[in-house]
Amino acid sequence: MRKIMILLAIIVVGMLIPVGFSTNDSQVVITYGETTYNNANYKTTVDTFFENNAGGNLKNIDSKIITASDVNKISGSITGKTYSSDQVFSSALVNLKENDNLEVSVDKSKITTITGDMYISALKSSGITAGHVYVTSPVEATGESALAGIMNSYEEVTDVKIPDTVKEAANNEIYTQAEIVKNSNVDAEKLSDLVDDVKEEVKVNNVTNHNTIVNIINNHTVTNNINITNSDIENLATSIEQTQNVQGDVNTYQSEVSDVMNGTNASEPKGLLDGFFN
Repeated sequence: MRKIMILLAIIVVGMLIPVGFSTNDSQVVITYGETTYNNANYKTTVDTFFENNAGGNLKNIDSKIITASDVNKISGSITGKTYSSDQVFSSALVNLKENDNLEVSVDKSKITTITGDMYISALKSSGITAGHVYVTSPVEATGESALAGIMNSYEEVTDVKIPDTVKEAANNEIYTQAEIVKNSNVDAEKLSDLVDDVKEEVKVNNVTNHNTIVNIINNHTVTNNINITNSDIENLATSIEQTQNVQGDVNTYQSEVSDVMNGTNASEPKGLLDGFFN
């Protein structure tokens, strides 16, 4: 009897010890910037960050490479900037097992401009509300290109494509905030708070008029004690207006993911992503 009790105790303790990622874990995906993936030292640096912070063995984790072409499909139409194959460093790990709330952990020693809150805001605008995202780079990078990889990871796990209009709106939001931070010397965290406040008011009141959004931003610059130029305000209003205008596509995307969650898509087990999206 005593041996049985000891055995049960060992089993219970073993169940309580975190084991990291399981073999061939379909709910964890890594996306590497192609520059990072093609350089062994860069990839090792990124993998070390993921292992130390995400708490798992990466050996059996699915991964994808985000190429300059992937990034340019989105960024080119927004910024006019194009990336070459030696300029895509940012990499991301998405863990959907941690799916109670959306959380983003950014390697602040390498990602210089985009904050975790900025990623969260853009992802929520896209209809993504849960999972734990880790973002890093082997060298200093703004982090703007990482959003393409993050979204690709969500597509990989759910097998549902995020509409291009939604991707463009989210990337435009990231780019616009990055430009304001770089050009106006504005605190990134305070700017992120302002954008969240404005987006919430715009969403609740279903505002689509550009001038009305400009007025709302002006009001919140006072509330948040932020000094940005009229040009910044115009660009921010355009970005938020775009986000608001694609909510129909966001709803369609969430509906498709809901079908996967409820087992409508036979390729996914029922309940795999329960609670993952609103």
